[in-house]
Amino acid sequence: MTVRSSLFRLGLAVAAGLSLAPPRAFAETPVTPVTPMTPDVVAKYEAVRPEADFVKRVAMIPMRDGVKLYTVILMRKGTRDGPILLSRTPYDAKGSTERTPSQVLTEVLPAMDREFVQDGYIRVYQDIRGLHHSEGEFVMTRPIVGPLNATGVDEATDAYDTIDWLVKNTPESNGKVGVVGSSYLGFTTLMAEIHPHPALKAAAPQSPMVDTWIGDDDFHNGAFRVGTIDYVVGQSTAKGEGARIPHGVGDDYSRYLAAGSAGDFMRKWGVDQYPSSQKLLQNPAYTSFWSQQAVDKWMAAQPVTVPTLLIVGQWDQEDSYGAPAVYRAMAANDTGHDKVHLAIGPWRHSGVNHYGYGLGPLTFAGDTALEFRVRWLKPFFDHYLKDAPDPQIPPVLTYATGVNRWDVSSHWPAGSPVKLYLHEGFKASFDPPGAADGEADSYVADPAKPVPFIPRPVTLGDPEQWKPWLTHDQRFVSDRPDVLSYQTAPLAKAVHVMGAPRVELYAATTGTDSDWVVKLIDVYPNESPEKGQGEQPSMAGYELPIGIEIFRGRYVHSLSDPKALTPGKAELYRFDLPNIDHVILPGHRLMVQVQSSLFPLYDRNPQTFVDNIFNARAGDYRKATQSVLHDAKAPSGVILPVAAD
Repeated sequence: MTVRSSLFRLGLAVAAGLSLAPPRAFAETPVTPVTPMTPDVVAKYEAVRPEADFVKRVAMIPMRDGVKLYTVILMRKGTRDGPILLSRTPYDAKGSTERTPSQVLTEVLPAMDREFVQDGYIRVYQDIRGLHHSEGEFVMTRPIVGPLNATGVDEATDAYDTIDWLVKNTPESNGKVGVVGSSYLGFTTLMAEIHPHPALKAAAPQSPMVDTWIGDDDFHNGAFRVGTIDYVVGQSTAKGEGARIPHGVGDDYSRYLAAGSAGDFMRKWGVDQYPSSQKLLQNPAYTSFWSQQAVDKWMAAQPVTVPTLLIVGQWDQEDSYGAPAVYRAMAANDTGHDKVHLAIGPWRHSGVNHYGYGLGPLTFAGDTALEFRVRWLKPFFDHYLKDAPDPQIPPVLTYATGVNRWDVSSHWPAGSPVKLYLHEGFKASFDPPGAADGEADSYVADPAKPVPFIPRPVTLGDPEQWKPWLTHDQRFVSDRPDVLSYQTAPLAKAVHVMGAPRVELYAATTGTDSDWVVKLIDVYPNESPEKGQGEQPSMAGYELPIGIEIFRGRYVHSLSDPKALTPGKAELYRFDLPNIDHVILPGHRLMVQVQSSLFPLYDRNPQTFVDNIFNARAGDYRKATQSVLHDAKAPSGVILPVAAD
């Protein structure tokens, strides 16, 4: 076409009153006449626009009993033969898939999903029954069908029915499904492995809730975790839409101390009306109510058919017990020694799904969480869901804090037992006690002045306090008269701990009940060259906890049948600290601290035996003199699983 003819056509168009603007990308909205009193509310806004790079579907998937579960399915446009990655959540599937208002899929979903959806995975989130947009009745960590559940449905059957529907109704999928999730979602991930659907090819339970009496959310060795009260109110109100106890702001240490027992606090604020609270209040001991709900026992009774990568953080402040316990249970049934794997990273609770550059005062070698997801988690799923090459994930993969490297092990624990003994003069060493170690050390434990678990003021709901608390410098309590601190001389060579340290504490009380808290601590040299990063503190003299745990004395002879302690009688308390991979460097010291409270993380022991501590009265809370023995007949200490590097 010549320039002249183009100009001629332009002139005709102008003369005819025609527009040469490009056609509109969006259709005109039909116009309805409005007045000043036209109602301004519309039913909904469709957030997924035509330019979005993803497809989003919402389905109500029917279960075998007719209940329908709200399910969100997301994938990149053009996905074909994509594997399905499923998470079953009590924390709102809709909200989990609308993290950021965006037309970009990697912005809509959580950070841990990025690498998966970029590689053609179909991401599915589902509300478990009874919560948020799903139908049915919610039962906290619903027991599997059996002695405690005669309904015929549980999280295992719901997972099966969900997977069955997804593979039949998602034409973009390749028919293979993986399940993943942390905390409560770690629990539902494990449930999917009980009588699993044939399409379930791999599972990655992260920090799963496994035994909430022994060492996960509700209790630790019988001591009640006070934060459970707020969790019950938030999770069990209005289908999980949440509520908050209206106690205002201030120091939770003072608030819970003034309330009396944890049971009194529940009753004061009406939390005792919740069935979840009554389950706690009526079952303080480890009876069949709890033991028959222990997920590691359920998994021990199942054949291992689904490849499983169990994941936990070394400083998991909520569910440190579950993943290693399930690993022990499942590994015993893994006849080929190739289906069950354990990974322990340098993270807080659910830290694998976020950013892993550091925790509290610690700085790691890069983003360890992203590194793990890219190097191991995604290749694990790729192998089983996309027929990718075998990534050769080891039986056990752990991150050695102190030296910042990943370690590979064929079994767990990977260390051999070496006992660190307590000695006279508040010393500790690997030498057993001698003749000079006969005198016991004592302190007065006063329930009216419990030892705080972090410096006051305490706000249990503050994530800045809660997430890193297990790495907090313990110097804030080292000089308290009700805390005993034993430490070694500076180490001449490194000590590499790989496993769960085992407490063996010989102790007596003048009361008839008592709590015992033991901390294993890496003490940095006071002239430490380690410097703080940005706002991070200097590490000079830092007392870094590498394991903290509590044991309620009444259970020393039976977890299910508590008895009063005999005043003045020494008992042997055995319990495990969390699993760790940590190197205590030359020049550092090892410290063991012993105390009798960790408040208000755990409720106070009245130190007078009562049938149910939830119902303890003010007069039951009494001072007691606590004694720690460390002689040849009562060699208190901590057994360390030490690796030979």
